Amino acid sequence: MTVSTAKLPVIDLSSPDRLSTANSIRQACVDYGFFYLANHGVEEELIKRAFEESRKFFSLPLDEKMKLPRKEHRGYSPLYAENLDPDSSSKGDSKEAFYVGPVRGSGNKAELNQWPSPEVLPSWRSTMESYHEKVMSAAGRLISLIALALKLDEDYFVKVGALDDPEGFLRLLHYPGELGSSDEEPIYGASAHSDYGMTTLLLTDGVAGLQVCREKWRQPRVWEDVPQIHGCFIVNIGDMMERWTNCLFRSTLHRVMPTGQERYSMAFFMDPNPDCIVECLESCCSESCPPRFPAIRSGDYFTERFRLTYD
Repeated sequence: MTVSTAKLPVIDLSSPDRLSTANSIRQACVDYGFFYLANHGVEEELIKRAFEESRKFFSLPLDEKMKLPRKEHRGYSPLYAENLDPDSSSKGDSKEAFYVGPVRGSGNKAELNQWPSPEVLPSWRSTMESYHEKVMSAAGRLISLIALALKLDEDYFVKVGALDDPEGFLRLLHYPGELGSSDEEPIYGASAHSDYGMTTLLLTDGVAGLQVCREKWRQPRVWEDVPQIHGCFIVNIGDMMERWTNCLFRSTLHRVMPTGQERYSMAFFMDPNPDCIVECLESCCSESCPPRFPAIRSGDYFTERFRLTYD
């Protein structure tokens, strides 16, 4: 079956016309829940180094990688350890991942991170910390534009505590090129899912595979390819932002299809402070469109979502 290419807008994060940019973001989030982000301030050289270090880690022997098993959403997750589609009966997604949590902040957040031995990968930690901080900065600037897009003050998410020591998680991903065949279930790089949080900033190595489905409740699902544009992040809205906006902004289903080629990507999940209360925004509800979801503490919301994914 032929798959068309999604026609996503390109948002310029450096544009001085913030109102026009916010309006473009609003349209993109209502129509697709996905868009490209250009001029984001993360240097191309740093991106290149982060991909190189990611490749080095995933090329290590499995027993070396398993010295850093995932806990507290930090560390290594091997092939088939995750199944992002709870309705699927497949053995798991054909990808391996490494998670890096906040690298700065209060308490012991940064200390929870796990790092490969500097004897094995001497530049790994410093590269990932630099990349994390740069993308976190870009994500913070984007969130202020999303606030404007929602007819709110641009510092709204700061005022409600969402960006007071926010949760930023970097997820390095490796999809192997060669897959074993399965007669029972199709094998996905990443099965159909929507992201859990506020917003995700993704970079890929250019290898195809990412697809989106705009109408997640419609059957049969119609999928569209999302190619990487050089120099741009692929940004998508998560379930928490969909909830915050009373479903005005879409949290769009997406998946990664195997192409027979090895594939690397880096996803950065920008999420609020765990104590932030997520409740319907005043600009997104009315008498005729009352809130669809009760208020919830951000940390409680994520605890439940991760329990369903990993248990």
